[in-house]
Amino acid sequence: MRVMKKFGLGCLMAILGIFLMASNGLCYEINDKLSIGGIIAGVGQYQSISDAPGFDSEGRGALVFQPEISFTPTDSDEIFAKFGFGAGNGLMEEGRSPFMIAPWAADVQDDYKDINGRNRDYLLTAWYKHTFSFSEDHTLGITGGIIDSTDYMDENAFANDEFTQFMNAALVNGPNAFLPSYDIGAAIEWEIGGFSVRGVAMAMGSNGEEGDLDEPYNFYGMQFAYTVDFGLGEGNYRLILDTTSSDFSNVAGTKKERLSCALISFDQQLGEILGGDPVRMAG
Repeated sequence: MRVMKKFGLGCLMAILGIFLMASNGLCYEINDKLSIGGIIAGVGQYQSISDAPGFDSEGRGALVFQPEISFTPTDSDEIFAKFGFGAGNGLMEEGRSPFMIAPWAADVQDDYKDINGRNRDYLLTAWYKHTFSFSEDHTLGITGGIIDSTDYMDENAFANDEFTQFMNAALVNGPNAFLPSYDIGAAIEWEIGGFSVRGVAMAMGSNGEEGDLDEPYNFYGMQFAYTVDFGLGEGNYRLILDTTSSDFSNVAGTKKERLSCALISFDQQLGEILGGDPVRMAG
């Protein structure tokens, strides 16, 4: 996968990132129904560039704070909300770095304002979920509200968390799957034994294009997954299919078209202390 532009004989050194604070998240249970938690993380980055007009060798930092609250009035129901706040954009700020893929996949200061062109700041997700339990290993969950599709699709045991695993966006979620976040939608999760099916539908406020080409679009995704233990440890094997409405400009900018993707993703434990994410293949 190509992650940076080519600059003739120039040299673009890898961006160095150092976490100031990061963990799997803190959680405090107020009672058996209400809990609060979240994560705070910081990064310092430096890039050394030569023969790349318009870009400078420099260092920058960013700090993010994402608190969340969960209320479970019954064993089958949950109300959840997550917020985001940031200080600084690091090298993710527009025009600071020639990298085509963000060197840190986390949301930073500017990402928490006017989210998806909805004139909404700081509120990332807010949803209600009800789970139908048919047996110990057979459940059906339905969620609606402001959701994040990456909470339901392409979740990987070893390459899915920009705070505790890999920083670069190419190694967090498969970038070819264009899984959107933080907008109105619904999700369904059906699990029976080791087999699961998940579906997500979202109405996005912006396609990310500029000027008059910026417009809303719809996203639809499905994931078929199977979890199995071959003796080495647990493995998760997924087929992800997603598409959008026809609201994206083609390469020539002459007409609108839809985006579609088929992605194979799997992770496998290799004993008690090793594991790997061997492949994410997209078509």
